[in-house]
Amino acid sequence: MNSYRLSNLSRRTNALVIGMTMFALMCVQSVSAMTINPAEQGYDNLQMLTFFTFFVGYIAMGAAFVFFLVERNNVAPQYRTTMTISALIVGIAALHYYYMRGVYIDHGLVSIEYRYMDWIITVPLMALKFPSLVGKDAITDSKVFGLGFTGICFLGAIIMIGFGYAGEANLIENGALALVLGGVGWAMIIVATGTPWTTGKGVDNSKIAPELMWSTNALRWFIVVGWIIYPVGYLFSPETDLLSNVTQEQMAVLYNIADMINKIGFGIVAWMGAKKATEMMA
Repeated sequence: MNSYRLSNLSRRTNALVIGMTMFALMCVQSVSAMTINPAEQGYDNLQMLTFFTFFVGYIAMGAAFVFFLVERNNVAPQYRTTMTISALIVGIAALHYYYMRGVYIDHGLVSIEYRYMDWIITVPLMALKFPSLVGKDAITDSKVFGLGFTGICFLGAIIMIGFGYAGEANLIENGALALVLGGVGWAMIIVATGTPWTTGKGVDNSKIAPELMWSTNALRWFIVVGWIIYPVGYLFSPETDLLSNVTQEQMAVLYNIADMINKIGFGIVAWMGAKKATEMMA
């Protein structure tokens, strides 16, 4: 029986790798006709860096998508949802980065629309990493205004992303006010998930398996510290009028770096916890 399971797992993994390789080759073939030489676009150094981070972000997210899908079969069944969420986050981001790169090449614009469409999907998914990794027993029954862990995180994400977009799209003329209001949503997520030093309103540290504690706190580090890059990038948005002599390229580079660190890093630390827990079970 064990031999059959291992053989079946190997076949599934090999099929997945072959399928994803074929998909990647198809994408390369379809995009090859649109390949451009950025040097011929007359880019200056900052524009070249912006193009580079869009392109690297697209490739890195796509590579992480394949990795998390393949590794899904190498962890215990209760952690496969975590790997699926990790793959969804970077897969959705890769698609949006492909389009943001295209908009920048074709029109010389940094699209905040594609950016915020990506965030409104992926940020709530990042919060869902906690219950999928630590288990439902570690998620408390505490409620705030009738909302449990998932509700607080989803509402916090909508507030954070919604006010961020409103500030950058000039739906709210006072960019500083939009930043502060968006920070309320960020604070809601931190309160629900906890910090590396404290338990969360919605996550009970005492019920988290010891082998998962490091990964759980690493996820919290990303939310508490890693996400700081986003409001910094917001400050460099020319539309918010918070800083003078700023460009859309400066904003884009900061956002792109933040996405690569946080989205891929979020998945990596969750994978490490899932692998360690799987080994302990074995």
